[in-house]
Amino acid sequence: MAVTHRVLVVDEDDDIRDGIAGALEARGFETESVTSVENAMARLRSTAIDVVITDLDTPGADGLTLSRHVSDSVGVPVILMVAEPEIDTAIAAIRADVYDYLVKPVEVRAVAIAVERALRDRALADEVKRLREEVASTASTSIMIGDSKPMLALKDLIRRVARADVSVLVTGESGTGKELVARALHEGSDRSDGPFVAVNCAAVPEQLLESELFGVVKGAFTDAKENKPGLLLRSSSGTLFLDEIGEMPVEMQSKLLRVLQERRVRPVGSTDEIEFDVRLITATNRDLEEEVDDGRFREDLYYRINVVQVSVPPLRQRGSDVLLLAQHFISTSAERLERPVRGLNEAAAQDLLAYDWPGNVRELENYMERGVALARYDAITPEDLPAKVRQRTPSTTDEVDAHETPLLTLEELERKHIVRVVEAVDGNKSQAARILGVDRRTLYRKAERYGLEI
Repeated sequence: MAVTHRVLVVDEDDDIRDGIAGALEARGFETESVTSVENAMARLRSTAIDVVITDLDTPGADGLTLSRHVSDSVGVPVILMVAEPEIDTAIAAIRADVYDYLVKPVEVRAVAIAVERALRDRALADEVKRLREEVASTASTSIMIGDSKPMLALKDLIRRVARADVSVLVTGESGTGKELVARALHEGSDRSDGPFVAVNCAAVPEQLLESELFGVVKGAFTDAKENKPGLLLRSSSGTLFLDEIGEMPVEMQSKLLRVLQERRVRPVGSTDEIEFDVRLITATNRDLEEEVDDGRFREDLYYRINVVQVSVPPLRQRGSDVLLLAQHFISTSAERLERPVRGLNEAAAQDLLAYDWPGNVRELENYMERGVALARYDAITPEDLPAKVRQRTPSTTDEVDAHETPLLTLEELERKHIVRVVEAVDGNKSQAARILGVDRRTLYRKAERYGLEI
């Protein structure tokens, strides 16, 4: 079914207005007709309009005023009709964001062509905007490596939440990458051109946290030798990330709540309040509901910061993502340390997959950096890993075996691991998918890719 576009015609001359409206309706457009800019503004508030055609000289406010209003609040093309072609009027029309400029008496065919061109250009601009937003959204989640079911769900949630300008609480165990999530939310938002400012509430002494967040004026206390804007003002038009919000003292929680409610901040030592415009993202590894029940966290602040909650899965629930992350950390560490280490051998990969990862991604990154530093060959072996990660008892032949074991790609390692898991569960595909951290469809897709019969 074809989409019908609605055109608003603004002219005090009944004959001109009705003539243009009639010609457009004959070409399949719907039209609305008014005699003044004031009436046009009222109609724009109540009716969806795709293109505006207006005379320059209208009663009261003129067509340029209407064009500026449309540009600021509606964002649809405006076609301006003028009695005399003057350079000053043309310049003013450009500044008022007029889409097209027609000289009276206008031919209805020229008006129709201008309307159709305006609609095509607007559709193209909307598509470009959509694609840019899609690319920005994809880029914002690409920094979080992994294609397990929990990570795909997390990335989808980030894409949906990023552009909603609401407070977000990021939860998860220590080391899962909560700040990466906060950065992805910022990069995928309309505030991505603004600053991203992060502070760890647990790392700032209680007596300094207020001045760090709210700012301080010169002379407020002994060491305040100059005016210093707080993080709320420094992150204005962007995102403020408060990590470890559960560590914030209760007294400071009360002050933060008031500031968030008023959207105004008073620097320490000042009598003036300053407006700020910030999106707040907080993170914690604590159970804040339990903290509220125990009186250690204000309930009203909890609801203020927890409009949307994003939970980051622990590494032990992410299946073979551990190998993708390990390869990423090996590559970055090898480049930084200038070591010729290319990956893991199969035994080391199996050890990583079997380990429980209580320290999550941060622990994995540390061990891969350690492995690159200690590796004697161009692949990390179990002997390059901490003892608690190793699942085998070392033997005198390990060094020879490690050296002679052919290096495998991540795809080959993943294929072997899928076969091992499927065999271990006697072909139970649902159970195998749960162990691998993927859904059944993903398991079938990977099996088909590797030529496996499962």
